[in-house]
Amino acid sequence: MTRWFLQDQASGLRKMVKKQDRMIRVIAVTGGKGGVGKTNVSINTASALAAQGQKVLVLDADLGLANVDVMLGVRAKRNLSHVLAGECSLEEVLIEGPNGVYIIPAASGTQGMVELSPAQHAALIQSFSNLENKFDCLIVDTAAGISDMVLSFARASQEVLVVVCDEPTSITDAYALIKLLSREHGVFRFRIVANMVRSLREGMELYAKLSKVTDRFLDVALELVATIPYDENVRKAVRQQKVVVEAFPRTPAAIAYQGLANKILTWPVPQNPSGHLEFFVERMIRRNMYGEAVGE
Repeated sequence: MTRWFLQDQASGLRKMVKKQDRMIRVIAVTGGKGGVGKTNVSINTASALAAQGQKVLVLDADLGLANVDVMLGVRAKRNLSHVLAGECSLEEVLIEGPNGVYIIPAASGTQGMVELSPAQHAALIQSFSNLENKFDCLIVDTAAGISDMVLSFARASQEVLVVVCDEPTSITDAYALIKLLSREHGVFRFRIVANMVRSLREGMELYAKLSKVTDRFLDVALELVATIPYDENVRKAVRQQKVVVEAFPRTPAAIAYQGLANKILTWPVPQNPSGHLEFFVERMIRRNMYGEAVGE
């Protein structure tokens, strides 16, 4: 019954999106472990994209330790759990951040989308559909680790940015994440961000360490898309509850984020129905329930 319900809902959504022309980039920012600066990468990249005229939405997908709103100095009165409970619409929980970036605060401390009823699934998909024509890019800031929820967000996205820093545990955990996504979930392309490096050379060496292991054991394609330098101004911006690209736009880290945003704008925008927001949520939910997408 549940499987039929989701298939029927998906069919209705496909008919609806044929009337829409706008597609959206969906980018998961993940890292395998905590402490690699993943959230900083998410919000600074979002802000840099917004400064380029993009309409950007950030989903705080850390359902246990939500912190995007705190890092940006904005207060979330409601979050995704209130949408799921039917207390408000998704638009009503959106918070506007720097450069016009919008944020969906996480439903912190809940089981999130794992235990939703079919009716809640449909409502969530529809609520994302209603935002479709308002945004160009969705950035999903995942939790740390390789939990089922992290994997669900990553495999439902069109692009996966893996943030690594020059620590053995960071490389090991990034490899574990890439291995799981490739071998069990059919994700074969990963964009790598070397974060908090002392030089461009160090960033390239860090990427080389990771790619050497993946080339040997996995059938995946890795691309180094950014080296973000260690910059004390990032810490200063965090203390001010701002993004570095706004607080200190001419510093090395800010310039690197601006470069990453420029590169993202060169990536192809999906030209099929899976480029719509409701299809991102649909893929995530269905794969979470069944291990693979129904009807694929």
